[in-house]
Amino acid sequence: MTALVAALLLAPAQAAPAPAPNPSPNPKHPNIVILLADDWGFSDVGSFGAEFATPNIDALAYAGMRFSNFHVAGSCSPTRAMLQTGVMNHRNGLGNMPETIPDAHRGRPGYDTVMNHRVVTLGDLFGAAGYNTYLTGKWHLGSDATRLPEARGYNRAFSLADAGADNFEQRPIEGMYDTAAWTENGKPATLPKNFYSSTFVTQKMIDYIDADRASGKPFLASINFLANHIPVQAPDSDIARYAALYKDGWTKLREARAKRAAALGIVPAGAPMVTMATTPDWAKLDVEERAAAVRVMQAYAGMATAMDREVGRLVAHLKAIGQYENTIFVFLSDNGAEPIDPYSRTRNRLFLNMQYDTSTANIGRRGSFAAIGPGWASAASSPLAGYKFSATEGGLRVPLIVSWPGNPKIRAGAVNGGLAHVTDILPTLAELAGVADHGGRWKGKAVEPVTGRSLVPMLGGAPGSVHGDDPLGYELSGNSALFRGDYKLVRNLPPTGDGSWRLYDLKNDPGETKDLTAAMPDRFAAMMADYRAYAKANGVLDMPAGYTADEQINAYAWKQQGRKRAIQAGLWLGGGIAAIVGLLWWWRRRKRRAQG
Repeated sequence: MTALVAALLLAPAQAAPAPAPNPSPNPKHPNIVILLADDWGFSDVGSFGAEFATPNIDALAYAGMRFSNFHVAGSCSPTRAMLQTGVMNHRNGLGNMPETIPDAHRGRPGYDTVMNHRVVTLGDLFGAAGYNTYLTGKWHLGSDATRLPEARGYNRAFSLADAGADNFEQRPIEGMYDTAAWTENGKPATLPKNFYSSTFVTQKMIDYIDADRASGKPFLASINFLANHIPVQAPDSDIARYAALYKDGWTKLREARAKRAAALGIVPAGAPMVTMATTPDWAKLDVEERAAAVRVMQAYAGMATAMDREVGRLVAHLKAIGQYENTIFVFLSDNGAEPIDPYSRTRNRLFLNMQYDTSTANIGRRGSFAAIGPGWASAASSPLAGYKFSATEGGLRVPLIVSWPGNPKIRAGAVNGGLAHVTDILPTLAELAGVADHGGRWKGKAVEPVTGRSLVPMLGGAPGSVHGDDPLGYELSGNSALFRGDYKLVRNLPPTGDGSWRLYDLKNDPGETKDLTAAMPDRFAAMMADYRAYAKANGVLDMPAGYTADEQINAYAWKQQGRKRAIQAGLWLGGGIAAIVGLLWWWRRRKRRAQG
């Protein structure tokens, strides 16, 4: 281990493609760039099987290593908290997020719905080691003054405290939030008129890097894109690029992606896959439904390509200032593809039709509100089962790319199939950068110890996983999993599953098609015991009867915005009716007087 780390840290850099006005003074401390995508499914990158263009992310993949068995949480905040801290979500405060937590759990130990103060962040750790630390884009880990990024170790930050927002203007997700809570360094911020989210968060990061170049310090830069979270929106030119695609529907796309993923070595050739029960039959859609469905996937592809272009712009800038070779890049998604269709409920549909231009021609453009729904989400997760919010592989397994272009010890273009977890990112980066772990104490106080494991051996080509045969537990919203070696024990509550536990061999069956519970009763029993130990140690709570994340999101939206807006609408309607009645009364009275 020590020899490998030394080799990774001290390997000679290749010649930079452009002059370096301000080279890093200490090559042992590389820059770090985290590229966090939002709601990208397992095969939503070209180098993982996507048909849309992601050439700049793919270039990082082929310059570094792709992890094909990398797991996160089933929704955004828990993943982001684990990424920031290297600590499992129930111990960092995100046993559930504010939009999906049932009232009975709110405020219980581990269910703070914000990242607690018992954990140390990447910003804290690297800042103390002499790094300039920056964050732009979605935060969603707390909005009060003690929990925004600049209070959690980031020198400069332009962040969004909410789960999402409009990509073209300073507008919240209507019906969920009052405002789009953008702040810069803790103060309310105003977005520019020519705002587009991916472009803006990248340019802001470039500005931060340039502002401190004279310091000579290495930097930790976390760019947290809104792409491709709801609302799906992209520049017109990017949508138009895909005008000829997606007319054959989601089932054909899911099959095509599975073949490409196998050809790329991301999944085993011929691995079986299921058709999710929530996937609509493309053949049964009418002409208008198909046109809208095709258009939203074109917008989704355009949104991904627009984000990729910004990644390329950042890379080009780092090359121009001589920092590319000595920068570690980490690309990942925060969870699987988003299946929720906001228009599936009559109340939601009526409300959104009043707030947005929902015409087919406007899907994906400014003033629109679109989502890909379960059909396209099944393709985005191909060849895996399920998607966001669930504990299926489609909800938890996402692309991970780690690249250090100037360090040949990371095998260029390699695919690693060993189990990896989002909590592993912090210790990996710390080891590569020569930054000491806090060891469970920070500024004289006890803090949650890092539970993730460094992936450095895997980056150097070691076979298998750094987790070996040790159990790795997970739970969110009642959907639970226990990983051990090549096997996964999993339970999904309705509507994704039936609440039963199942056992799968992920090495040969990543699509979770064959339950091995009956065939391997001893393994099943042992892993159930492992899960119960994990749940007890992490304070996991049982979900209330009838709970689903979808229902809870709608309840949250109604409580936060819906009730208030319904009352306002009722008052307006009542006032309008009263005005009409008054006008009729006045007209009839005047008519009687005229007749008298």
